[in-house]
Amino acid sequence: MTGGEPLVRVVRGEPDDFELAAVTVVVAALLAAAAEPVVVPEPRSGWADRSRTLGIPAQHAPGAWNS
Repeated sequence: MTGGEPLVRVVRGEPDDFELAAVTVVVAALLAAAAEPVVVPEPRSGWADRSRTLGIPAQHAPGAWNS
């Protein structure tokens, strides 16, 4: 995009200043959110599973040994 092109162009309709400002804020927020890296949490140990203290049986994988 060159310096002379508008960032937003209205193709149809006549938005007022408030509507155009709202669209600009939404687009800017979406662009900012897309630029942030996604943080994936590390898997937790079975020792940190609070269901053990509540007496709730743990979820096992299909085919896992279960007494």
